[in-house]
Amino acid sequence: MNKFFFRILVLLMSLSLIGIILVQVYWFINSFKNNEEQFKFHVTQVIGNVADKMQKQEAYSFLDRYNRIKDSTGTIPKKEDLLEVYYFERNTKTNKTYVYSNSIISEDFNISSSLFNKKLNNEKFKSFSSKRTTEVYNNSGVDKSNIKQNLMPDVTIEKSGKLDVLDKVQFEIYYKDFAAAKPLQERISNEALQKLIKKELEQFGVKTKFEYGIYSNGIATPIKSADFQYDKESTYSTPVYTDNEGNEKYKLLVSFPHKKKFLLSELISLSVLSIIFTLIIIIAYSSALNQLIRQRQISEIKTDFINNMTHEFKTPIATINLALDAIRNPKIIDDREKVMKYLQMIRDENKRMHAQVENVLRISKLEKKELDIEKESCDVVDVINDAIEHVNLILEDREGTIVSHFNADRTSVLINEVHFTNVLVNVLENAIKYSPDIPRIEVFTENIKDMILIKVKDNGLGMSKIAQKRVFEKFYREHTGDLHNVKGHGLGLAYVKRIVEDHNGQVYVESEKGKGSTFIIKIPLIN
Repeated sequence: MNKFFFRILVLLMSLSLIGIILVQVYWFINSFKNNEEQFKFHVTQVIGNVADKMQKQEAYSFLDRYNRIKDSTGTIPKKEDLLEVYYFERNTKTNKTYVYSNSIISEDFNISSSLFNKKLNNEKFKSFSSKRTTEVYNNSGVDKSNIKQNLMPDVTIEKSGKLDVLDKVQFEIYYKDFAAAKPLQERISNEALQKLIKKELEQFGVKTKFEYGIYSNGIATPIKSADFQYDKESTYSTPVYTDNEGNEKYKLLVSFPHKKKFLLSELISLSVLSIIFTLIIIIAYSSALNQLIRQRQISEIKTDFINNMTHEFKTPIATINLALDAIRNPKIIDDREKVMKYLQMIRDENKRMHAQVENVLRISKLEKKELDIEKESCDVVDVINDAIEHVNLILEDREGTIVSHFNADRTSVLINEVHFTNVLVNVLENAIKYSPDIPRIEVFTENIKDMILIKVKDNGLGMSKIAQKRVFEKFYREHTGDLHNVKGHGLGLAYVKRIVEDHNGQVYVESEKGKGSTFIIKIPLIN
């Protein structure tokens, strides 16, 4: 995949993911604000209803007491005309006169306001009614001047009834004046107010803890809940018990200490689903991105592997061709000693290519779990010595040395001798290959509890921290400038790790750049 295209793809995927997350955050914030506005609207309606019901309950209580006192007096109310209206209309064709009259009558029940524990200059409680009369006169001599004389109308229609509007206004004035003189504790109780607020909140679906309080001119009154505290963000207020002059002496304040929690609870189900789906997208994106990067790395590693393999085979093939051409030379074909030398060269190069192919096949079989690993009891020192013998020729060619320090007392292990020998040969070959100067290798053994440690220490190039973490990965090789300055395919140590782990052991490396490396293999002993 083209690098530029890969970067553009990653950028677009990242921007899309960030966009999805931002949209989710915007939706959540917007939904929370909408819920808050709806909550405010409902609470405003609730406390408005509570204020109205408080006023009405007080009015009904006053009216009930008023009616009981009125009924108990047993007196006939004194009537008094307050207003009388006349309307005249004459029809010249029929010679008829229509007279409409409307009288407003006040009924004084003689109930002194002192009966309500308040003196209002002996004003009386009154009610109002109206009397409406329509009269028709056939006499053409009827006019405004003689209408009140004893003239008998030809037709009379009378209607009467209570004037509820006047009664209501007069009653409201009386009861508000009366109630305004009473202390707040006598007008409403904590229990009644709490029940009223709770009932109204439940009707509007606001099911969260609330606190309340009534303030008089900004000062707290005894009518409040035990934990009431004013909070600008979560407290709502409305005037209560306004007097006849419209003064707002008292204010009802209702606070919701768990307001935010309540608002969030309404969004929690959708929010959790949104978070889950967003996390799934993030995980899927991360996984896809990781796979893309890994595939890209694998592609690069495989290309590197093919280049290395080609390079590894190129030299022995060229050597074999040169050897064959030399043997075919008539001057050499009769020289038995030179022919044997070239045949040995062909054999060695062929073995070298065979070893490379075997490495690849071993790893493939390991991954497919087709490699047959039968274990038996062996002395690990014998296996180490056998591995050293395998690398002696390479070591002698580099004029290097291997020094053994066998400090382990117990050396019996359960292993597959062939594969474990290959493991040690791979480690020793690496120690030789990655030593730019004359190789100086030390092999140690020691016992730790029920384990034996095999350490292979070299004086080579060493490796970085990143390389130490990845050195046992398949195809991984740390480059040192020239791609082919050290031969190999990055398969040897991957094979080492798989075989050691199959023997219930561990392998790891300790290294410092420029100061060599120490490979440590830990294998359980036979008890």
